[in-house]
Amino acid sequence: MKLVKFQTSAGIKTGLWENDAIVPLRLEPGTPFATLADILEADDPAAAVHELVDRRATPYTTAEIDLLAPIDRQEVWAAGVTYLRSRAARMEESEGAARFYDLVYEAPRPELFFKANPHRVVDPGGAVRIRRDAAWNVPEPELTLVLNSRMKLVGFTIGNDMSSRDIEGENPLYLPQAKVYDGSCALGPAILLADDLPKQTEIKLTVRRQREVAFTDTTNLGQMARTFDDLIGWLARDNSFPEGAFLLTGTGIVPKDDFTLLPQDEIEITIEPIGTLANTVVQG
Repeated sequence: MKLVKFQTSAGIKTGLWENDAIVPLRLEPGTPFATLADILEADDPAAAVHELVDRRATPYTTAEIDLLAPIDRQEVWAAGVTYLRSRAARMEESEGAARFYDLVYEAPRPELFFKANPHRVVDPGGAVRIRRDAAWNVPEPELTLVLNSRMKLVGFTIGNDMSSRDIEGENPLYLPQAKVYDGSCALGPAILLADDLPKQTEIKLTVRRQREVAFTDTTNLGQMARTFDDLIGWLARDNSFPEGAFLLTGTGIVPKDDFTLLPQDEIEITIEPIGTLANTVVQG
């Protein structure tokens, strides 16, 4: 079961994505289910969706609407160095901090950092940004956990954790500037309501430049060194999320050092049960 937010001429709506059709949900202000976040807060979100589906309404096609990032007021956080390939890349980009990245990969405590609040999140089909003061920029395709206010895992979406590797490589203390800026995160295209995914679930990244493939690679969830429960448990320690949270789980795909994103590149991240998150690139 997949949920989406979308824009129509009548305003912003939430719907159930079935095959190629989007069936709107009856969300009304002043009722227990007024927003997408309210559905995620339910004891049984799937049951709530079944009750809210408006079968009398004419379904929308994806050509008729603009998909929006499936976020309301939640915070977006991210985990780092959760895949072996990510550890290697971080060690390569910052020679002075290589030992620390190695220790994080092996340590009980993961690397967790704030990534975005909703106004910095880019919609599916929108433009993610590369910083004006960075020369080495990459997308980071990541399975993203959807958590309610009780830190219960209720679903999954796709995240793009845009990163300026030269800024972070200069000094690991610059990580917030390398990771957190306007347009540095994209989410979507949908939330898959589920509490687990198979380890063989594949994550695929493709970057096209002038319609030609400039980079492509795949990984799978079996390459993660940490479990979902482990990451959620650490995020929830001494922290509260009254609106819920999105947690990007790290990347196992890192382009080679001679690759950097350029304006007008097209990024596609595919996780088959969820769909494809597609964005273009702009700078400044």
